[in-house]
Amino acid sequence: MADDKKDKKAAKKPAAKKESKAKKAPAKKAEKKPAAKKEPKAKKDSKAKEKKPAAKKTSKAKKAPAKAKKAAPKAPATPPLVKASARYVRIAPRKARLIADQVRGMHIESARALLQFSPRGAAHPIHKLINSAAANAENNHDLIGDEMRIASITVDEGPTLRRFRPRAMGRATPINKRTSHIRVALTPVED
Repeated sequence: MADDKKDKKAAKKPAAKKESKAKKAPAKKAEKKPAAKKEPKAKKDSKAKEKKPAAKKTSKAKKAPAKAKKAAPKAPATPPLVKASARYVRIAPRKARLIADQVRGMHIESARALLQFSPRGAAHPIHKLINSAAANAENNHDLIGDEMRIASITVDEGPTLRRFRPRAMGRATPINKRTSHIRVALTPVED
């Protein structure tokens, strides 16, 4: 009898352990289930996000050829701009702008003639700059340099050299030697 009681107790203990494990396991599974449910939603959301851009790409791909067909006849070729610049030119910008305003928009041949016989000091550096831009047109853009027009010419202020002159009674007065940055853009003459 004592042996039977021990056997029953031994049989009950593992059963009790199994039951407690079984009770704990569903609780753990229950905890895992909501987390498992959240993950598929996140996956579904990411899949949905991935599908939407793919749909947009196909619609853009369909629209792109239509736009290309429409844009091709409307887009006239813009004439190239040939640029040249001279920086730190030792002339005041105010004086250089007087000459720049005279030649802006002119044909290159008439601008050269005007600058060649101008008494102004700024005419020489601007003349050299226009010749440089014409050479850029011939060498870099395969255009004819003598068939160009001055599209734009700008004169910006560069750094000022500050000097001083001695004056009476030991005084000194400032002399500002101004510099200019000059830019020219040429374009082919329209026929």
